[in-house]
Amino acid sequence: MSDHGDSGTCPNILETTLAAALQDQRTVDEQRQSIAPLLDGMSFYDSIRHNDDRGSVTEIYDPRWGWHPDPLVFSYVFTVRPGMVKGWGLHKLHEDRYFVVSGELELVVYDPRPDSSTYGKISKVYLSGSRPRLVNIPKFVWHADHNIGMSDAVVINFPTIQYDHSNPDKYRLPIDSDLIPYDFGSAKGW
Repeated sequence: MSDHGDSGTCPNILETTLAAALQDQRTVDEQRQSIAPLLDGMSFYDSIRHNDDRGSVTEIYDPRWGWHPDPLVFSYVFTVRPGMVKGWGLHKLHEDRYFVVSGELELVVYDPRPDSSTYGKISKVYLSGSRPRLVNIPKFVWHADHNIGMSDAVVINFPTIQYDHSNPDKYRLPIDSDLIPYDFGSAKGW
C-alpha cells in the first residue's frame, strides 16, 4: 500500500502546506542594510571596530558625527542578565541613546504618541557587541531591553539629560502589561 494515496482523491501535501504558509518578508535592501521599520524619531549610527593582532578599538560616541542634535551630558553603563527583561520604561524629558558593548539585546519599543506616524506600532531592534552602533529612543516611547544572548548584555547609555536622583524621569509598566501589545513569553523581569 502506498503512503502517497491516490492523487485524484487526496490533496497534494505540498500544495496544502504551501497554501497555509506565509512567505518571509524582505528584511534588507540591495546593500544588505536592514529595512526593518523604526519608530518616528529613532535612528542608528554605525560605528566601526578596528581589529588587529593586539585587540580592537571601537569609537562609541563623537559629537562631530552629527548623529544626534543633543550634546553628550551624561553616561552610564548597565547590564541585563541572560533571558531577563528590563522594562517597560518611558521618559518624558529625555531620550536614551544606547550602545551595546557586549552581548545580544532585543530592544522592543512601543509608540503611544498620538501625533506620530508610527502611533500604536511595535518595533524590535537587535543590538550586539559584534555590530557596534548607537540607537536612540525618543521621549514618550515605551521601551524594554531583553537579553536574548547567553551572557550579560553590557550597554552604555548616553541620555540627553543628567539623571535627577530626586525626581527621576522614569515611568514604568510591568513587562506583561495588557496596555502594550507585546508578549515576552517566558522571559522574566520588571
